[in-house]
Amino acid sequence: MWKDYINSISKECQFKAPATATALLSIKTELNIKLPKKLTDLYNETNGVYGNYGISFIWPTEQVIKENIFFWTINEHRDSMELLDTFLFFSDAGNGDLFGYSIKNGSIQNEDIYVWNHEDDSRSLIASSLEEFLRGWIIGEISI
Repeated sequence: MWKDYINSISKECQFKAPATATALLSIKTELNIKLPKKLTDLYNETNGVYGNYGISFIWPTEQVIKENIFFWTINEHRDSMELLDTFLFFSDAGNGDLFGYSIKNGSIQNEDIYVWNHEDDSRSLIASSLEEFLRGWIIGEISI
């Protein structure tokens, strides 16, 4: 379903092999968060979605873990920004800005996708679903 959907947007996207059950479990255990169903379904088809020049539209599971651990603990070194552990990041804009789901009360409660601006620490809703995010980001309707 996801590969077909993404290919309907752009034939230029590239896919990795599906994520393993172990990789998906690692996200749950290392980040203590359950992935949204749609993101889990996407990872069951491909462990990352890439565009031209290696642009990453969806990070592989290993990068989700690595980047979230880094950004969740970055506040230990910077006093001026709000905590980032209220987001599960799964993609970046290539300029330092990150895309992710909002975490409330320890879980992801809706499908909304946000962008965190690394320059001013703002957080903005940019899409109401993973489908809307992928479509908008791939074809350039979402710009930051």
